[in-house]
Amino acid sequence: MCNRQTVDVRNVLRYGLRHTDPVPREHRMTSSPALSDATDATPATDGGRRRSPGVVIALCFVAIVFDGYDLVVYGAIVPDLLAYTEWGMTPVDTGRVGSLALLGMLFGALSIGYLTDVVGRRKVMLASVAVFSVLMLASALAPSPFWFGTFRFLAGLGLGGVIPTAIALTVEYSRPERRNTNNALMFSGYAVGGIASALAALALLDTVGFRGMLALGALPLVTVVPLLFWLLPESPSYLAAQGRHAEAAELRRTYGLPDPAVAKDGPAPAGDRLATLVRGRWLVATVLFCLAGIAGQTLIYGLSTWLPQLMVVAGYSVDSSLAFLLTVNVGAVVGVVVSSYAADRFGPRPVTVVSFTAAGVALVLMGTGLASLPVMFALVAVVGFGSIGAQILVNGFVATYYPDTSRASALGITLGLGRLGAILAIYGGGVLVAAELGDLVNFAVWALAAALGVAALLAVPRRSTLS
Repeated sequence: MCNRQTVDVRNVLRYGLRHTDPVPREHRMTSSPALSDATDATPATDGGRRRSPGVVIALCFVAIVFDGYDLVVYGAIVPDLLAYTEWGMTPVDTGRVGSLALLGMLFGALSIGYLTDVVGRRKVMLASVAVFSVLMLASALAPSPFWFGTFRFLAGLGLGGVIPTAIALTVEYSRPERRNTNNALMFSGYAVGGIASALAALALLDTVGFRGMLALGALPLVTVVPLLFWLLPESPSYLAAQGRHAEAAELRRTYGLPDPAVAKDGPAPAGDRLATLVRGRWLVATVLFCLAGIAGQTLIYGLSTWLPQLMVVAGYSVDSSLAFLLTVNVGAVVGVVVSSYAADRFGPRPVTVVSFTAAGVALVLMGTGLASLPVMFALVAVVGFGSIGAQILVNGFVATYYPDTSRASALGITLGLGRLGAILAIYGGGVLVAAELGDLVNFAVWALAAALGVAALLAVPRRSTLS
């Protein structure tokens, strides 16, 4: 009896099955193996009842909310960092330190495709959220600019793993006709995190300072990580690639997912998984997607970091500048809800091109100084839609463009190399502010990134022409 109960517990951990559910003969346990696979199996499925894939998408959304908070909060605290006399940081210093987190994200994102194929997306998501939470707390306690930058870099390693993993899981747990919409809704959590960051700064920055704002980024360690551990299932495609077909089939049955054709020969070598990305016209597509990612992340991280300071330079108060930061993210959320539906109906390419174009035009108009305050807020909202919103659509385009076996690697590479734009934007934004070139240059220069995004996406080969 004792042995039977032990087997049942293991079956729950490995397959989500109770003792009354059939277990494939090849996976029945006759010995006592260690429970090393417990963390990459799905939670129990409650007697075989269906579960909604919306649970997976909601978990990814929550993880992205804190991801967005941890990144956008840096822009909110830049004025406070510049005013912190003990460190004596200049705009160039804050740009350099801010870019270190993005450098960490570059390395984290580039390695994520390989790691998810080796250990699974569930473990990577858990580890990534835990790492960036702990390092955000360490950043809040940093004794000097050197350690502050070091902890920001290490936090970036964890942050770099969250976004591509969340996108890959969301796409896999969505019906084909809902992939762009679900991915956009999930990734709108980034903008929600930005909204939370701006609201928290307006309410708390004067009281808790930049250290308190950073410390709030550690909350996922005690809120999100437990939810992920108990509720987040593994990727069926990862399980199938590892030769664990019974577990993959059980997950698809539980979550009502289609049963795609999968290889029966075990995990594909890493070289084969990456070959799709660099073969023939696939290579052209990969390079162009990377350019689009660079453009999108230049807009997102440049403006998220420097918009408050640019608005201060343009003559607005600190509180007003934070309100503009809030408006960017509100515009992104509202715009993404509309554009994601349009992307599923008309395809992601035309909708993303329109988004980039709208952001570029709005930035030029902001730099003219002719807009009234209400019009300026409207333009900032359009910039949010065309920067954050455009990058969300680019991510969805990549996720639906590549085959299942290459999706995580494609997202990791495009998001990882896209961090080059983010690093340039954050560091270059400090140089731009220090140069005092005037409002038109301060805003219009970012429109160049939008133009790059438009050109890259228009040139991506159509999927039907690839072999």
